[in-house]
Amino acid sequence: MEFFQRIAENRILEAIDNGLFDNLRGRGKPLKFEDESHIPPELRMAYKILKNADCLPPELELRKEIVQLQDLVASLPDESEKLKQMRRLNFLIMKMNMTRQVSPQLLEHELYAPKILERLESKHGKQ
Repeated sequence: MEFFQRIAENRILEAIDNGLFDNLRGRGKPLKFEDESHIPPELRMAYKILKNADCLPPELELRKEIVQLQDLVASLPDESEKLKQMRRLNFLIMKMNMTRQVSPQLLEHELYAPKILERLESKHGKQ
């Protein structure tokens, strides 16, 4: 094994001497280490490959869609459209919660959706 290490070290030194590393992106800047403690160790490499390919795992893609829909619902002026999107949002949240191995209440509190529903119901009750 030491033989291959020497070969690799020699090739790296040759590349440095030839200036092959002079124009690398991020040269001279500190490395950015990502916190991957929330990802199971056996999935970290696969997630890293997917991330580098600009692909998200299905759970993260769903979470991203939920966040975007929450922002949309918060900005919608039309109450009927807001209610329609809230139903879709609740479906996506339910779908995400079903894919989790632990209770969603242990992971995070979904307070946003019930508050909006409460507001919508109170506005519809007054009319």
